[in-house]
Amino acid sequence: MNHQVRRVSGAMLVLFLALAINLNWLQLVRGPALADNPANRRLLVAQYGIERGPIVVGSNDRVAESQATSGDLEYLRVYNEPELYAHVTGYASFIQGRTGIERAFNEQLTGTPTNVLAENLTDLLQGRDARGNTVRLTIDPDVQRAARTALADRTGAVVAMEPATGRILASYANPSYDPNLLASHDGGAVLDAFDEYRLDPDEPLLDHATRVTYAPGSIFKVIVAAAALESGMNPGTAFENTASYTPPGTSVPIENAGGGFCASTPTITLAEALAVSCNTTFAQLAVTLGDDAIIATAQDMGFNRPIPYELPVAGSTIPAELDDAALAQSAIGQRDVRMTAMHGALVAAMIANNGVAMRPFVVNDVLSPSGRTIQGPEQGVWRESGYSEQVISSRSAELLQDMMVGVVNDGTGTAALIGGYDVAGKTGTAEDPNLDGDIAWFIGSIDDDIAVAVVVPDVDGGGGTVAAPIAREVM
Repeated sequence: MNHQVRRVSGAMLVLFLALAINLNWLQLVRGPALADNPANRRLLVAQYGIERGPIVVGSNDRVAESQATSGDLEYLRVYNEPELYAHVTGYASFIQGRTGIERAFNEQLTGTPTNVLAENLTDLLQGRDARGNTVRLTIDPDVQRAARTALADRTGAVVAMEPATGRILASYANPSYDPNLLASHDGGAVLDAFDEYRLDPDEPLLDHATRVTYAPGSIFKVIVAAAALESGMNPGTAFENTASYTPPGTSVPIENAGGGFCASTPTITLAEALAVSCNTTFAQLAVTLGDDAIIATAQDMGFNRPIPYELPVAGSTIPAELDDAALAQSAIGQRDVRMTAMHGALVAAMIANNGVAMRPFVVNDVLSPSGRTIQGPEQGVWRESGYSEQVISSRSAELLQDMMVGVVNDGTGTAALIGGYDVAGKTGTAEDPNLDGDIAWFIGSIDDDIAVAVVVPDVDGGGGTVAAPIAREVM
């Protein structure tokens, strides 16, 4: 009899332990995922009983806000100028979940952080509905609209930022989408809209500013030029002027655009080669410097590293090792190097900011319903173990910035010229076997105050004719 009791007791103990483990697993491990699961109707109704805080830009212009309804879901999320800000704000959908700022700052927008619970409790005691906090973005509406207008109906992206602070002034990608269709309380309409966006070959839900990497073309020559300056060279360092260059280890020559020489003289300086985007010079220069120097400089300037930003950013990449043939091709922005528009703006900003990397940020602050600041911007220098915030020396940055002014004044970037201002820039035109057209790039800055990156894939034209005029309009 005692033996049977012990067996039953042991079995009960095992069951209680299993129950305790399961409850802890559900609460501590699975809890956040279950809370975010659109099928969790109890939490869903509770969340939609809160007046979700607005997302604002400029002088308190609401780009996302909540409007009261008469249904079970008490508040409907509404987006103003939806396509203009869609990839930044994201959407809050009771079926599809959340993306963008709506996801990254969900706790702040619903008023659930512990530092504002007391204020929410006061609202409840006084009979007011619970309200979320206001999230203020750094986006400048005028710059954002200028990016949309300049890009027009072309696929691509524009990013503008302040080099000295990292403040994002514009982040616009086309094609865009209407988040109102995904925030609707009509489940069938939401599913239809999501399927239409998901099946669209132009991928409007994909942010081309932060989530898509492209071959950088000749804007990567800025990285090679930085490595050259860091090695002790200067803008006047001369190289043999050749019409083609066959790297060691291959029989395939690298030629200049148009197939000719880059200058009318036997030699060409580093500054002149950057201005006219001379392929043969930069291919030879990279092989001379070696893959260790090029890869190290690229990584110092953000390649193969996660960019610290409130929203997800795809990583720009360069292989950890390159033979001479691959190095020569990578030096002109082809082969295996890839880059996002966000990173392009960061590179231009680093150079304009005396070689110091600032972390980009798009949220200026978070305000409680009473207007009290409860969170400031995540700003400052880009610090990461193993890397210096001084990505290149101030000497190299100053010389490189002057060389990029030469690109705009006298080289391939003249379409970005703005009278009375110092515009520094670099154009790029990359090939991609998966596209019919080229990838047009421009990165640069104006008076060291605003850095801009433009990428336009699959176009008939290059960085100097397609991307540079867009950058000019934004600047």
